[in-house]
Parts: sequence; structure tokens; C-alpha cells
Amino acid sequence: MRIIPDSIARRLARRRALRAMAAVSLAGILAGILAGMVATSGASASAGGSDHRSGGWSGGDKPRVILMHDPELDDQNTLVRYLLYSNEFNTEGLVYSSSGVHWAGDGEGTLWYVPGREYTRFGLNLCPCTSWRWKPGERFIEEAVDIYARVYPNLRQHAGGYPSPKELRSRIYNGNIEFDGDISKDTAGSNLVRQSLLDNRPGPVYLLTGAGQSTIARALKSIKDQYENTPSWPRIYQKVSQKAIIQSFGDQDGTYASYIGQNWPDIEFRQMSTSIWGYGARNAVLPQDARYLSAAWTKANVSDVGPFGEYYRVWGDGKQMVEGDVFDHFGYSGLTTEQLRAMGYVVWTPPQEKGSWISEGDTSIFMNLVDNGLRGYVDASYGGWGGRDANDVDPNGVPSRNYAASRWFGAAQQDFAARMRWTVTSRHAKANHAPTARVAGQLDRTVKPGQTVLLTGVTSDPDHDKVTSGWWQYTDADTYPGTVTIDQISRGQHQNVVKIRVPADAAPGQTIHLVLQATDDGAPALTSYQRVVLTVRG
Repeated sequence: MRIIPDSIARRLARRRALRAMAAVSLAGILAGILAGMVATSGASASAGGSDHRSGGWSGGDKPRVILMHDPELDDQNTLVRYLLYSNEFNTEGLVYSSSGVHWAGDGEGTLWYVPGREYTRFGLNLCPCTSWRWKPGERFIEEAVDIYARVYPNLRQHAGGYPSPKELRSRIYNGNIEFDGDISKDTAGSNLVRQSLLDNRPGPVYLLTGAGQSTIARALKSIKDQYENTPSWPRIYQKVSQKAIIQSFGDQDGTYASYIGQNWPDIEFRQMSTSIWGYGARNAVLPQDARYLSAAWTKANVSDVGPFGEYYRVWGDGKQMVEGDVFDHFGYSGLTTEQLRAMGYVVWTPPQEKGSWISEGDTSIFMNLVDNGLRGYVDASYGGWGGRDANDVDPNGVPSRNYAASRWFGAAQQDFAARMRWTVTSRHAKANHAPTARVAGQLDRTVKPGQTVLLTGVTSDPDHDKVTSGWWQYTDADTYPGTVTIDQISRGQHQNVVKIRVPADAAPGQTIHLVLQATDDGAPALTSYQRVVLTVRG
């Protein structure tokens, strides 16, 4: 995957802006924590209470999101998780989009074919065809929102900010779904993207796609076609390039390579696709987290938990996204690879235990926007639950893109289980909620070599659970190549104070990332963070 970075000037400007918004004063932290303790000191919290574990996105501003999917079963599962976290985002669109493996056709019998696609592999010769792995009248997004409507009253008891079902329904659009990689005409989805990038509301606008990028490409092409030969073009180009952040699971229809990267090279493209969220999760999961893929854990925490659990796809569930799809053999159980092939299926991933994890391959596109305190949204190099646009060194000392995401998988799955439980729990007091982890002072600090830095972490829990906290250095995210010693100064029930000395050999511009991590003893145990970034003064 070709990664096109921002210009240096724009990236520095964006970092400064985000860091300025993320700065928090000691007085504000303590006041907020005290207010939170008072709010949760009763038997239960009122509807619409806050679950912002780290102080919230930039003082309360939620990220603007346009989410795009094709009807792959893992997109359906990703959408379930997204809706459970939809209180964390300003969802401007839920958009159907095509990809190289799913497209709807135009309904007029037009044949389509792109060389090298899956319908030409494995000895197959199934296209040109009028549609590919897209059932007539596809409405899995509407189905997911309908289920969301059923659990919405319960979700509101546990956190504020959940959008109404009516609001979400009004934001479902068809993008460029007819043909794989086709950007020849405007659609409702591409018009939405276009309008969001051109409006005067503050950005960035996160264009998150688990499908191809044709809907995004068409929006950008329409903008360029309208303005390129006008005096406004330099200003429009800069505005759109600064505002859009594309995050995609690969270039699934080739439109990034063929159009976006060539015509809009200054748009930031974040690529953090890793195996842990996908069909290959069993090859990436850490040994201690393998249970989160098992049938037993999935049944207890997902499949048996309310209507979203019934909708969530697992191995051997008897379902199929498109009837007769030879690539979708996941609904079967108890059959070998050979038996499935004898039935005509293309077995591209081996059968697993009935009821176990299949995939949420596109979940990484939004997980770094979740308000867990890791601030993975600031820069693709920061890392978080969705991974990092770089390798992390795994416990065996091997640099690994997978480990950059799999290191967080257990905590993310525990959090998912808690939110699934919210959907069937009408009382705040009967479910677990994440602890709060905050740091006194600014989260981004300029330091000098040899300087001693005091870090005061403050934790609390809305359910009055016991919280265990600790500080650690996220060396993989650092640009300083060494480690620092973290000296414990004091540790109390709600406070964890440490000091570090900035290494004398730290060079100007190098960074050191320090993370306060706090885990409660509720069921399931939930974890929150707060990241402090030290930048060596020039």
C-alpha cells in the first residue's frame, strides 16, 4: 500500500491544533473528577450520563465521521461495534459502497469485469456479470440501525450522546455501489462526502471505509471538476486536503492508486489494517487473548446478549450474506475443508469452531477515534486500539504491524463485552462502566534534556470499583530511540505520581510517549488510559 503523507507544514499545523485542543489544566482535571464522583455517588446515574473516560475528545468535540461499507459479513460485524460506540462520534453518514469483492450492478443488465478479481482466481471464470456478491435490495445497514433502535433506550442509561435511531436512519445513503471502482457519476453518498469537505464546519472529516474508495474518489473528482479551472482552486485544494482524513482497510477497488493518490496527494491516508480484527485473527492474537476468539467467550459475551448478539455473525450460524455465494461458507459447522469444496465452495480460510469469532476486518478504521485516552487520532504514528501506521516490537523482539493492534485486543474486547451488556441492561447500576484516567497538567509538553518531569495521574470509577493504575513508556511510538526510568513517587487509591528524567542525549524534536493505564475490577474489567507526549525542545 502506497502511503501519501501530508506536506510537512500541514502536518505540523494539524498536530499543533490537536495538541492545543487536548491540553487540560490541573484545575479542570480535578474539578471534572470531583464532579464525576458526585454524579455517580448515588445508587444509579441518570439517563444521558457521561462515559468519557479520559476527559473527552478535544474538550467535547466529537470527530466527524462518514462510514462506508460493502455487504461483507465482517462489515456487518464492524457496524455492530460502531453503533455501540456511536455516542463517541458525529456520524454524518452511513454509506453503502462497492469494492472489488462486492458491487450491486446497475439493474439494467450491464456486464462488468475487472481483471485479477476473485471471480477469476481459484480456477474460476464467473464474470463478466451483472453484479457480484450483492443481493437485490441489500439493507444490512438499515437492519443494524433497526436493532439499534430496539436497544437505544438501554444504551442511553449508560452514556450520553447516543444519536437517535431517526437521526441515524436519515443518514443512510447509497454511494458508488454499481460497479467496482466506477467513479463516473455522482451519487447521494459521494455528494455527502463532497458537501462535508466543502462546508465551513471545523474538521477534520474522517472518511472511514471498509469497502473501496470509489465514493470518496467520486466526491473528490466532482470538486476538482468544478473548481480546477477557477481562481478558487488553490484555496479549495488546500481546504479539502487539510480537512479530509481517509482511513481504509486496503485499497479495495484500486481507486486510491488510480485517482486519489495521483490527484489529491496531500490528503492524509491512514492505513492500519492488521490481521487481529480480520479473518486471520487466530494468526495474530496473543496467547493470553486467544479466548476472545473462542466460541465460549463469544457466546457468553456477544451471541447470547440481546438482538445485536443474534445479528452478529459467528462460525456455523447457518447464515449467508448472499444466497449461493461460493466464497461465504461461514454458516456451516462440522464440515471439513474437503467437504465444503465438494459442495462447490471456495474455502479461502479454514473452518473453525461453531459459534466462534469470524471477523471484524474493518473495525480498525474507527477504533483510534474512541475516547479511551490513547489519543490515537492525533497522528497515525501514535497507535491505539485500531493499531498504528508502523510496526511495534512484539514480546519476542520481532517488529510487527500486527502487534501494534493485537497488544490492545484484550482490552478492546472487554470493552465491547461491556457495551453489549449495556444493550440489555436498563439500570446503570447493573452494568460496568470504564474508569476515568486523567493527568494533571498538559498532555503535550516541551522539555529539555536532563529535565525532571513530574506526572500526576488521577483515577476514579463511576461504579466505585477498585482501580489499579500504572505508568509505562510506549517506546514504539517514541522517536527518542531509548528508554527512560519511571520512578514511583506516590501511589494512592485515586492518584499515581511518578517522575522521569529526560535523557541527556535526547535530541531536539524527539518525542517520548508515557501512558497512564487504569483498570477496574468490575465484570468485565475495563481499561482507560491517558497519554502524555514529551517533545524535546529545539
